Amino acid sequence: MTLARVDRPRRAAATAAVSGTLPLRRRHRLRSRLTALAFVAPLIAYLAAFYLYPLYRNLDLSLRDYTVRSFVSGDAPFTGWDNFRTVLDDPTFGPALRHTLVFTFVSIAFQYVAGLVLAVFFNRHFRLAPTLRALFLIPWLLPLIVSASTWSWMFNSESGVVNYALRMVGVDPVGWLTSPDWALTSVIVANIWIGIPFNLVILHSGLQNVPAELYEAASLDGAGSWQQFRRITFPLLRPVSAITLLLGLVYTLKVFDLIWIMTKGGPGDSSSTLATWSYQLGFGTLLPKFGPGAAVGNILILIALVFGLLYIRVQRRQEA
Repeated sequence: MTLARVDRPRRAAATAAVSGTLPLRRRHRLRSRLTALAFVAPLIAYLAAFYLYPLYRNLDLSLRDYTVRSFVSGDAPFTGWDNFRTVLDDPTFGPALRHTLVFTFVSIAFQYVAGLVLAVFFNRHFRLAPTLRALFLIPWLLPLIVSASTWSWMFNSESGVVNYALRMVGVDPVGWLTSPDWALTSVIVANIWIGIPFNLVILHSGLQNVPAELYEAASLDGAGSWQQFRRITFPLLRPVSAITLLLGLVYTLKVFDLIWIMTKGGPGDSSSTLATWSYQLGFGTLLPKFGPGAAVGNILILIALVFGLLYIRVQRRQEA
């Protein structure tokens, strides 16, 4: 009995101590969560203001019959999927989609291959490597309007340097920007030139993480340069290559200013893409079609989203 009476105050004190620490822990957790939320709040506000709200407005535009008057007053009638049906039934949709896919995949393929070759070349440390690598970044650093204007001058049918070089070797001049057969090729060439530095920078940074010991071991085993690239470099660059191709895909799908400056989607619709067509519908005429233009933009977003989800799925399979 005496021992039980002595232990009771101790048990009571321990219980009080535990019950006192629980609210302290809860307050500490709540304080930590509020602190984390305070740091994240500016990012959430930025995403909501500059991403979520524009996406919502674009979706609202594509589901209503907006005119100039209703665009100002905000009382456009709801039409559902009519704008999407109008776009899909338009004869311009097929060529614009085809041009978008050709422009995107041809540009990405050549940009990636050229960037990979240059990255492997500059990975060999020699005296002029930093200087030459910096020079290759110039197309990426120039304002896009400057690059597009320069290529427009180079491809000019009368006074362009490309046709001048063709005349020097006895080849007839080509209407690079005025011929339906060459307009899309011209803007693809310009876009490839602009995108190579991006691939070079990302892939070169990936090569820096490849251990040099692997190449030394391969050399001792008698592996040549091509075998080292095929067995070591390319497999270890797959994660970096995947993100490079995905970013290039998302960027190239929405290229507008380069094409608009060089050809305006012409002649006719020979170089028109979904991005330029969306702009033409919404802002390129005296009677703008805001709803169909927004619908084309949403289709472009959906295509980019599909490819993004495919990338995530492939990435998860590789990690598993």
